[in-house]
Amino acid sequence: MNVLGIGAGLAAVSAYALQAGAPPAITLCYERANVQPWRTEDGRGLNFELLKLVGQREGIRFDFQSMPWKRCLAQLKANAVDGAFAVSFKTDRREVGEYPGGATPDVAKRMHIDRYILIRRKGSSVEWDGKALHNVDGAIGAQLGYSVTDLLRSLNVTVDEGSQRSDELVRKLLAGRLAAAAVGGSDARTLLTGPYGPQIEALPLPLVEKPYFLLLSHRLVERQPQLARRIWDAVEAVRNGEQYRKLEKSAVPAAGKDKQP
Repeated sequence: MNVLGIGAGLAAVSAYALQAGAPPAITLCYERANVQPWRTEDGRGLNFELLKLVGQREGIRFDFQSMPWKRCLAQLKANAVDGAFAVSFKTDRREVGEYPGGATPDVAKRMHIDRYILIRRKGSSVEWDGKALHNVDGAIGAQLGYSVTDLLRSLNVTVDEGSQRSDELVRKLLAGRLAAAAVGGSDARTLLTGPYGPQIEALPLPLVEKPYFLLLSHRLVERQPQLARRIWDAVEAVRNGEQYRKLEKSAVPAAGKDKQP
């Protein structure tokens, strides 16, 4: 995997500059974090398997760039990369890049579905009934730049998004600095089965479930609209194909196909 810093030479590695006989190179950034089974910091997981199959199907070479999430979105907005994954829908992110389907993203072209889970200390009285939070005696933590912060603010709670990683949120939670923490489904499973597990618990109802997409740059979609459509169509076809489904079946628990528990 090509994990490089963002430099001035990145623009030269453009999706539109094709060498004779070589497949087009599409530079994609992703968050430098382990979000299993979807992706890891070192370029493993179902997201990479899906994109590898897309590349093989369409004759496209993907170059992957690992970086903090907010920087990844900033690089996409600046057209310094050709795409970012995996990205949930927020209206203001349409300023950053293009979703398949535009203002109303085409869920059929998602990479996967994810859910956010609320984690609390064992013995805490914080509750979530699917519509409102109850007995919240402090801030709710979420990772920096994550879309769940908008939902939390709409529920009229104080949000602490000063952490980059889910384990940082749990340490704050156990130190009494947070009332609860909103984490992705995969992170929740890892935390609950790890060393912090005996001290924390997950509320039974997910906060929200969302489809996650491959977001492409405005420049790529404007200059190469047919290529963009090919990529998004291939994501749908590959995700529904037998080869990827076998990979997913072996990696995702039976109760959570196409989503994180």
